[in-house]
Amino acid sequence: MTENLTLDGGTLAYDLSGEGPLVVLAHGMGDSRHAYRFMVPALVAAGYRVANVDLRGCGDSSLGWDDYSRTAIAGDLVALVRHLGGPAVLVGQSISGGAATIAAATAPELVAGVVELAPFTRKQSVSVGGLLRVRRHRAGTVQLGLTLALGSLSAWTRYLDLAYPDKPSDWTAALGRIEEKLREPGRMAVLKAMAGSPPTDAGAQLAHVTCPVLVVEGSLDPDWADPRAEGDKIVADLPTGLGEVVVIDGAGHYPHAQTPDQVVALTLPFLTRTLTRA
Repeated sequence: MTENLTLDGGTLAYDLSGEGPLVVLAHGMGDSRHAYRFMVPALVAAGYRVANVDLRGCGDSSLGWDDYSRTAIAGDLVALVRHLGGPAVLVGQSISGGAATIAAATAPELVAGVVELAPFTRKQSVSVGGLLRVRRHRAGTVQLGLTLALGSLSAWTRYLDLAYPDKPSDWTAALGRIEEKLREPGRMAVLKAMAGSPPTDAGAQLAHVTCPVLVVEGSLDPDWADPRAEGDKIVADLPTGLGEVVVIDGAGHYPHAQTPDQVVALTLPFLTRTLTRA
C-alpha cells in the first residue's frame, strides 16, 4: 500500500512492507520504485522493514521541486529515515548511489550502511579511448546525450535496451510502465534535470562517510568503459577500509532488476553486519 511523506516542496510516495531493521531503496533517474520489484519480497522474507521510495519528481511522487541534485535527493532520504525511525541501510542505484553517499556523510546517526548499485558518485570525465574501444559504452553515451539534449523518449528506451543486456521476464510490461510515466507532462524534464546534475556534490562527501559501503557494478554497464575501475575509484575516495567493490558478470546498469538474486545474495550479509551493529 502506497504511503506519502510531505516535505517542503512536494510529496514523496513510498511503499512500506515487512518488520525488522529498516532498509530504504532508492531508484535511478527516469525510473520508479517498481525497479526493485524483485528485491523487496526477498528482503522482507529475510526479516527487514523495507521502504521503497519514488524519488522527487518520479513515479507517484509529486512534480514541481526546485532542485533535483543528489544533495536534494539525499535530504529526502534522510527525512524518510527520520520519519520511519532509523537507523537504516540505504540502497541507491545510479543517481541515488551518490545521494545515499551524501546522506551517510551528513546524517551518520541515521545511516548504518550504504549499498550503491552502478552509482554515479564522483566527478566524471570522458575517456576518448574508452569510447573508441568499448562499443557498448560509445552507444550508451550517444543515447544518453540525445536524451539529455532533446528529451527524447525513444533515445532513452534505446539506452535502456543497452543497459539491460539480458531482459527481466516481465520486460515488455516494465518498459511500457516506464514509457507511460515519462509521457506524463513534466516527467521527462525531471529526467533531464537529474541527468544534468553533476555528481561532484557526492564526490565531495566520500571522505566524510563513516559507515560501510558496498559498491555493486555490472560488467556490461554501458555508462563506463570499465565499470570495475569506476567502483574502485569510489572506494579509493572513501576512508580506508570502509568500501568494497563487487562486479556482477553480465549485468548492466540495473543489476537489481536484471540479476536480483545476485544482488540480494550480496546485500543480505551486508545488512546483517551493518544493521546488527547499529
